[in-house]
Amino acid sequence: MAEVVLPLGGASPRVETVAGLRVEEVGDMALASVAARRAGGLREAAEAMGLPLPGPGRWEARGEVGAIWLGPDQWLVEAPLATHEDVAAWLKPRLGASASVTEQTDAWARLDLRGRLGPVVERLANLDWARFPPGSATRALLEHMGAVVVRRDEDWLSLLVGRSFAGSLHHAAVQAARAAL
Repeated sequence: MAEVVLPLGGASPRVETVAGLRVEEVGDMALASVAARRAGGLREAAEAMGLPLPGPGRWEARGEVGAIWLGPDQWLVEAPLATHEDVAAWLKPRLGASASVTEQTDAWARLDLRGRLGPVVERLANLDWARFPPGSATRALLEHMGAVVVRRDEDWLSLLVGRSFAGSLHHAAVQAARAAL
């Protein structure tokens, strides 16, 4: 596996804890976008390989592979970097002509927040936390950044932004935690 340079510039993930809330850079996930083609057959091909394609506003994982719904017939597929370094190359032959697949690993930065999330999320995004149960995913504005927000569990949230916004996202998340907790 090639040496990974993380979006926040370190050789290992940056981790901070604020009043019990853990803010952690995630650098061990491979990402690829998947978009259905007019030819059809994507759902069948995905099902045959065990790839979840969740519906609107959802995230789902099966084993080590997950997918985030981004829009009609569009998903961001995630898998561990250690086993799927080139996730797009893994997906393309399995999905064939049913989908357009594009490597996205180096395009995104991801922070995971774990702990008491409600007050922090309410400071970060215009998101109704009480109506955003585990398995939910949405696009949102965080500060000035377009982001993908995924609630993986009761106390586990992932924030994804374009890689060039990694520092701004980290700063916003830490500041929101300090202000809210």
